[in-house]
Amino acid sequence: MTPNAASASSAPSRRSSPSRRSFLASTAVAAAAVAGGMPLLTACGGGQEGRKEGTTSGKAAQKILPAFVASSVVAPDIPAKNGSAAGFTRAIAMDQLKTSVPKKLGSGGKLKIMAPLWGTPPDNGNPYYKAMNEAIGVDVTWQNQDGNTYDEKLGAVLASSDIPDVVVVPGWNLMGKIPSAINAKFADLGPYLSGDKVKDYPNLAAVPTDAWQRAIFGGQLRAIPMPASYVTNIAPFYRKDVFDKKGWKLPKSTDEFLAWAKEATDAKGGVWACSDMKWTAFNAFGVLNGSDKALWWNLQGGKLINRVETEEYLEALEWARKLFAAGVVHPDDKAGKTTNPASNRFTAGKLLVYNQDLSDWYGKTSEQRTQNPDFEMAAMDIFTHDGGNPLLWAVQPSNIFTFISKKASKQQIKDFLAIADFCASPYGTKEWLLTNYGAETTDFTLKKGVPNKTTQGVNEVVGAFDYTGDPAPFVAHPDFPEVTRGMVEWQQRMGAFTKKSSFYGLTITEPSRWSNLADNFEQLEDDVVRGRKKVGDVQQAVSDWKKQGGDDLRDWYRKLLDDTGSAK
Repeated sequence: MTPNAASASSAPSRRSSPSRRSFLASTAVAAAAVAGGMPLLTACGGGQEGRKEGTTSGKAAQKILPAFVASSVVAPDIPAKNGSAAGFTRAIAMDQLKTSVPKKLGSGGKLKIMAPLWGTPPDNGNPYYKAMNEAIGVDVTWQNQDGNTYDEKLGAVLASSDIPDVVVVPGWNLMGKIPSAINAKFADLGPYLSGDKVKDYPNLAAVPTDAWQRAIFGGQLRAIPMPASYVTNIAPFYRKDVFDKKGWKLPKSTDEFLAWAKEATDAKGGVWACSDMKWTAFNAFGVLNGSDKALWWNLQGGKLINRVETEEYLEALEWARKLFAAGVVHPDDKAGKTTNPASNRFTAGKLLVYNQDLSDWYGKTSEQRTQNPDFEMAAMDIFTHDGGNPLLWAVQPSNIFTFISKKASKQQIKDFLAIADFCASPYGTKEWLLTNYGAETTDFTLKKGVPNKTTQGVNEVVGAFDYTGDPAPFVAHPDFPEVTRGMVEWQQRMGAFTKKSSFYGLTITEPSRWSNLADNFEQLEDDVVRGRKKVGDVQQAVSDWKKQGGDDLRDWYRKLLDDTGSAK
């Protein structure tokens, strides 16, 4: 068995770090924005629904969070370590699949679920949906919406008086009035999941506590989170086959990388060293993570510092600019062309290094091996500005959430949790196979013990049910066990150098007057590294940001930290 893509990984968004799910890997999807909610500002237990800002942590969160009971259904070949996903390198025979949901938990009731989808939505009556509905005991009707414009649809639906029973909300869509709508319109799951109550749903009990912490909105446990590794999921991939043939050594520092890039680039021959390396630059210089606005802040030396104020941020941009200036970056990156992604130029041999979501390791390897058996890629360990050990900052442990309406009946909530528990079944179970591959012969066939989707499966078994529940992060590609091992061990090595910043693991809603204060920095970054603007323009932008509310926002975050504490 092998999942469609690594459960531990995801695709980059327009911001400096990606969202947390691999189903976005081939799309140009909206950015990871502030992960919001309307959380609790004090340790008080009730009366918090009017809160519009803040977060919930510490003792207040402990009263809300579900108990954690690790799954023992199937043991991984590579246990999780240093925040990594677990790894499964072997195929599990069909007759050895375990059962994690011994009886139907659904009542046979009906639920409408709205979720984003990138591609053509399958018909609601397709065999895969029917099989899932029958197995869970819930009659689900999917209201799939275009993922590229999902924020617009989501805002309109939540502003109306008639919302679907269940709604999927990606973290990057938690902007504007959407967080306040979440607090007003979705149910509290605490009465069903807090503490030992979650043990009625064993697969949900195995979801890591860090992920549940992110599901607290408005002082209540309102969402089913999609868990993920907190280790950075942006890796600098390189053509290992070419490196081995040329005898190139992997760089240990940014200077070594630039020197190699100049040697490797052959513009006349149509080969460039790399793509835009901005994301890797931020990691190489130890810049605070940019995937979530709360992660931009960290308490250092008794003062709360924002990533854009640091010398490391400017140094990273300057190094990324040097690559463009040296002519080692593929011209399509400078022109900003999206019709020919860096990954395609990489597999075509037009560039030798690019940074992308870790899931690309499997995706590109499986794609190329049928056409080019000599193709081999790998991920460089994060090199640094000085050749020493990297300083990496954790990403959020979940960034997609699924909610149920406050208007839902008690039985509908239980049916919703039945779906979530079924879909959170771990790798190596019958439930996991059905959720991810559908029915044998109809949706997939076995090839050397590994399921491969049929054309019907490709068209019908697409992102839907897995939005409502996911197990603890794992990677399972038994058709390429060396890739599985490479991905997990890369996370483990990088995880050893990963720190959690002050607001790691918290879902925070910034005051609306400041929520768009830093929106222009991403475009400015891109302009600087391409030589259209200067580092001095960034310094001026930081000065303007402080005057326009950055310093006030700092004070707000500091009070929040003092009042609630961190979740580390």
